[in-house]
Amino acid sequence: MAVFRYKMQSILDIKEKLEDKAKQDFAAANMRYDAEKQKLEELQKRRRFYLDEGIKLRMELIDIRKIRENKMATLKVEDYIRAQMIEVNKAAQAVEKARIVLEELMKERKAHEKLKENAFQDFLKEEMAIESRAIDELTTYTHGQKMLDEKT
Repeated sequence: MAVFRYKMQSILDIKEKLEDKAKQDFAAANMRYDAEKQKLEELQKRRRFYLDEGIKLRMELIDIRKIRENKMATLKVEDYIRAQMIEVNKAAQAVEKARIVLEELMKERKAHEKLKENAFQDFLKEEMAIESRAIDELTTYTHGQKMLDEKT
């Protein structure tokens, strides 16, 4: 029996490598997104701390300097939060782009695997036809030999 060799195996191998790379890129984008969300959460915690501290300062003996410092710190953290929200959105867009690329590469790989499977099925049919012809020839030859032996 012959050995099956897929003509486009090198293309399938390349598609698999591209898909693996896309999976790594997707994972990296997800990790960056998670890290950016974590930074945003930390900034929001810090903002809540400053807001709570501001409330306490206003309830105690009024110290204008501390209240101003608190207000400035709160405003600065809000600026950081706005900037961090932009980074989170960028990271989310990168994740979405990576997901789309990954899905497309997975579709291409699956299509090539289907082509390989179809080629293998064709190969098996061809091999079975060759084997069937060989059995028919052997049967015909054996039958012919019996007929010759019976005549002599």
